[in-house]
Amino acid sequence: MAPASRRQQRPRRRRRGGKRWLLLALAAALAMLSRGWWWPTPPPAQMILVLGGDVERERHAAEIAAEQGLPVVVSGGSNPEFAQWLFEERQGLQPGQVKLDYRANDTLTNFTSLVDDLRRARIRHALLVTSQDHMDRALLVGRIVAGSRGIHLTPEPVDCADLCSPESRQKIWGDGLRAALWVISGRDLRSWAAERLSLELR
Repeated sequence: MAPASRRQQRPRRRRRGGKRWLLLALAAALAMLSRGWWWPTPPPAQMILVLGGDVERERHAAEIAAEQGLPVVVSGGSNPEFAQWLFEERQGLQPGQVKLDYRANDTLTNFTSLVDDLRRARIRHALLVTSQDHMDRALLVGRIVAGSRGIHLTPEPVDCADLCSPESRQKIWGDGLRAALWVISGRDLRSWAAERLSLELR
């Protein structure tokens, strides 16, 4: 029989499948967030958030804003001259009703660049305007990032008709994972990895 000291020195076997279960749990959480299953009944919409990339999104948001009297924030949209003409001259919105923000450079930063500003403004419910073929990814990312600040999003998809180009599940869930990691770490790990790589290549 081996001495007790030798028995204690034997390495413990690592439990297999721990990482797999963690990934499955994260995927399930992302799926629930994407469908809004965790959300209580939100208050009435307080604003419209438009994701830039197609002027049809801004036109659609301008119509909703005129009908409902809601303020509009456009993230990464068209140039200021066109936006001013569209919202103020064509649709008749007041200058203070529309805010243009150009800090974002992709879907994740559409939300991360604005979410703390919205929280400080006590926004709890926003209408999310983007193209129909972009909505699944935008809503998943938005519900993770904005949801971490207690902000509910209701989709207002813009019909893209023959111009629709459905996004892959890989792209949608990849951005969802980036959003979850941003909430946990406060950083976009894609940008962080790109910075590290560029430093190593110098």
